[in-house]
Amino acid sequence: TLFQLPAPRNLKVHLYNAQQALSWEPVSLHNDTRLVVYQVQYKYSTSSTWYDVNKKDSRVDCTNLTGTECNFTANSLLEGFPRHFNISLRVRAKLGDLVSAWVKAPWFEHYRNATIGPPEDIWVTPEEGSLIIRFSSPFDVPASVAFFLYYVYYWEKAGIKQARAFFFFVTRPFRSNFITLNDLKPLRVYCFQVKAELFLAKENISRPGHLSNISCSETTVDGNDGHLVHFYVTSLASTKLQQVILISMGTFLLLSVVVGACLFLVLKYRGLVKYWFHSPPSIPSQIEEYEGLVFGTDKQIMIMVSNLFKYLKDPAQPILDALDKDSSPKDDAWDSVSVVSFPENKQEDIRQSTLNQSTDPSHQPVEGGP
Repeated sequence: TLFQLPAPRNLKVHLYNAQQALSWEPVSLHNDTRLVVYQVQYKYSTSSTWYDVNKKDSRVDCTNLTGTECNFTANSLLEGFPRHFNISLRVRAKLGDLVSAWVKAPWFEHYRNATIGPPEDIWVTPEEGSLIIRFSSPFDVPASVAFFLYYVYYWEKAGIKQARAFFFFVTRPFRSNFITLNDLKPLRVYCFQVKAELFLAKENISRPGHLSNISCSETTVDGNDGHLVHFYVTSLASTKLQQVILISMGTFLLLSVVVGACLFLVLKYRGLVKYWFHSPPSIPSQIEEYEGLVFGTDKQIMIMVSNLFKYLKDPAQPILDALDKDSSPKDDAWDSVSVVSFPENKQEDIRQSTLNQSTDPSHQPVEGGP
């Protein structure tokens, strides 16, 4: 009719562990400020009759809801909808005498469609080389209809973050609510996660669950023997000290062998090493100063070359002394003679004067003295 209200939209069934709820979007009216209420009904797949969700049948009243959710989660197995039944839900809006059309939600069976969460109340007891893990199931199930299998993923916690996908261990599935992880190293930290998987006993159908948060605990040693703890810790410290000492000694011996080998090779091939590292010979600067001697006489060149070979054979000898020694022949002693010439007309007068002086008694030598 023209007075019908808009129907609710986007119906969603929320199934998580034991939780069951139906939600939808609210109906909005522009010209009416009155409060809209909602009515929810259900039916089983084996029946064609719809029933109101009320306290008589489901312990919750969803006949006149002012909100947009009907939470029919049961507090026990005896309450609420049977979890192994197929159930359909529908909802409509009401405003006084005005109603909307019914809107249906998809069929669901709780055990088939519910999301299984991780086990709850996890706690661990460390022991010598082992961990005892206890927990509770995600929710209660009747043993005749369904049961849980559990898995524990565990690994040794290292100093750096490791990819657990390559290092974790998985226990075999077990049905009890506790497990003991054996064959662990004492005084080591182990981390673990627990997962539950729901199995339907008669239908052979399973629903895998989610992993729990990571929990870590350190294993212990025998608590009745305090000396064992002291011995274990002391042995660990002694082992680390021995490793440091062995590494230091090995490094020292290796360096000693390398240095000794280098020294032996240097001494054995000293001439070759000296040849490799000796700079090429060059003409001393003192010899360059005697470059002008090349233009001297042949005898001087021969003497200079001879002295140069002496210097090269005996570098300790001063180069200047070697080159200066007998570098030039000694000059012979000669008397100086002066030649004086006169004109011919005066040569006779000079000879006569010279003869007179020679015959003059005053110029003669006197024997015996005065």
